Amino acid sequence: MIEDLVAQIEARFVELGAQLTDPAVISDRARYAEAGRAYRRLEPAAKLAAQWRRAQDDAAGAEELLSEDGEDAEVRELLTGARERIERLEEEIRLAMVEEDPNDEKGVIVEIQGGAGGDEAGLWAGDLYRMLSRYAERRGFQAEPLEAGEGKFTFAIKGEGAYSVFKFEGGTHRVQRVPATESQGRTHTSTATVAVLPEAEEVEVEIDPNDLQIDVYRSTGPGGQSVNTTDSAVRITHRPSGVVVAMQDEKSQLQNREKAMRVLRARLYERALAEQQASLAADRRAQVGTGDRAEKIRTYNYGERRVTDHRVKLTTHNLDQVLEGELEEFTETLQSDEKRRRLQAQAAA
Repeated sequence: MIEDLVAQIEARFVELGAQLTDPAVISDRARYAEAGRAYRRLEPAAKLAAQWRRAQDDAAGAEELLSEDGEDAEVRELLTGARERIERLEEEIRLAMVEEDPNDEKGVIVEIQGGAGGDEAGLWAGDLYRMLSRYAERRGFQAEPLEAGEGKFTFAIKGEGAYSVFKFEGGTHRVQRVPATESQGRTHTSTATVAVLPEAEEVEVEIDPNDLQIDVYRSTGPGGQSVNTTDSAVRITHRPSGVVVAMQDEKSQLQNREKAMRVLRARLYERALAEQQASLAADRRAQVGTGDRAEKIRTYNYGERRVTDHRVKLTTHNLDQVLEGELEEFTETLQSDEKRRRLQAQAAA
């Protein structure tokens, strides 16, 4: 079975390589881009397949020497090592070929909202916004603020593959720390919820303009103080779904409307995914829960400088680095866990 899989990988990789040098494909921008994406996705599996071939050759050579020359400790050790590599590579090849989430290549829209904990929850939401923005920069993505204020932050992360990285941040993030306003030094527990939505293109979500109620009003600052004298803020209500998006950060009504439509489109796309693929738990409400302290995906403990991801039981003691956006270890562990679960699901199907 693994032999057939390796042969399929090799044949497909050669085919994609040929497409990338085919003038007919090169002249078609869409076909060339798709071939390039497919080539990059398959490349890790192709490298593993080549290593598997070499390990098979090493094992066959060692077996031949043992059969011709008799038992030899050094050759036996080579054979054992080759067989161990083969076994490890077979598992890695299967994981590399697990069917990917179809949204993994997309950009994302991230919504962060303070949960339990009062004002401290709002401050924690701001810290998470900073952390995820820094992480986006570390990974070579572009973070674009859409809305910020009063414990709520909405921003887009642009770049191919952003969803494959940031989808694991969706959920309730719990913090345990002494607030700056705490005079007696007591540790408080607060939360903020994070929703990660794959950003949809216009062609993926058709929105009938007749289904939209668009209201404009004046942007307001803290305490209701008017921050401009024109009706630039925009509130869009999608009547069939009841989804409401409001934007007021930009001075231009057109800019606020464009941002609101992007968020609306992402929310409707995510809702459609949840209906079609309930098993992938794409529902935004499933991601963020209620924001209660008991509903957490990750805990950040300031006293112990500890960060624990409860989904994969991973704990590190580098809180300061994590808050500066060093989340690679968590992402890699969660990606591996997702692949293993998908592999198990495929085997059981």
